[in-house]
Amino acid sequence: MDAYTAGRLCRSVDPLHSLSYFLPEVAERFGALGMSGMTPYFAVRAAPMGAVSASVVAAVFYTFNPEFVAQSIPAAWALASPDEVIATRYEMLGAVLSRVLGEEFTRSNELVRAAAILRRTAEDAPDGDGRPLYAAHAELAWPDAPHMQLWHAVTLLREYRGDGHTAALVANGLNGLEALVSHTAAGIGFSVPFAQTLRGWSEEQWAAGVERLRSRGLLGGDGTLTEAGEQLRVRVEDLTDELGYAPWATVNDVDRGHIVAVADVVRAAVGAAGLIPAQAFGPRYGEPR
Repeated sequence: MDAYTAGRLCRSVDPLHSLSYFLPEVAERFGALGMSGMTPYFAVRAAPMGAVSASVVAAVFYTFNPEFVAQSIPAAWALASPDEVIATRYEMLGAVLSRVLGEEFTRSNELVRAAAILRRTAEDAPDGDGRPLYAAHAELAWPDAPHMQLWHAVTLLREYRGDGHTAALVANGLNGLEALVSHTAAGIGFSVPFAQTLRGWSEEQWAAGVERLRSRGLLGGDGTLTEAGEQLRVRVEDLTDELGYAPWATVNDVDRGHIVAVADVVRAAVGAAGLIPAQAFGPRYGEPR
């Protein structure tokens, strides 16, 4: 399997991780701890790194407005310790994921096998050098339940790839806001309104990011990518695939086919649950380039 195919495979299982941020139980469980708005998101994803500061979270998450992050971090750690946040997250997901995926599929041999394949894949990652989110999550204990092992493996692989993606953005001269603006302009990421809201950028800040990309010849007057902008995004995605390839290098075609089949079931279940709003994404969402 080449790096491009590995990248597509990694993205195919990503909905299992992504849905964990949109579950209504997140607001309920973390609301009971005093957290609201985007605070649960920042807390659960950052908690494996410990009680880190807002500047650390903004640097590692990359595309969020640092001022937006500072509205939640470090205040979250006064409401619940990182260990408590992690325990709450995994306890909640253990119950909720079985409901979303269906009890029959959760107990199926297909899921157990996929969990074993992806756990082995995640454990084949060479190291956490230069990958702070992956390294922090890799120190967490593996859950016992197969469906949670599947989720944990997907999360490790996602963060491994995500850390590499950040490196690719930096290498190609895109700061966090410019990365987000160019991604939405490509149509393969969030819609502009959703990206602005979810990442905490004001209209003025967004417009400034657009203008910087225009001055570099990466965006046209209509807000779409120029040829140079498209080439830059391709370079970013190609490098992301290369940097994320190592864990997938030993996955054979049979196991790859099984992962694809399970990913199809997961994607259908997530779609049927209606947890991730369709208006959140651009017209070409899901396409690799």
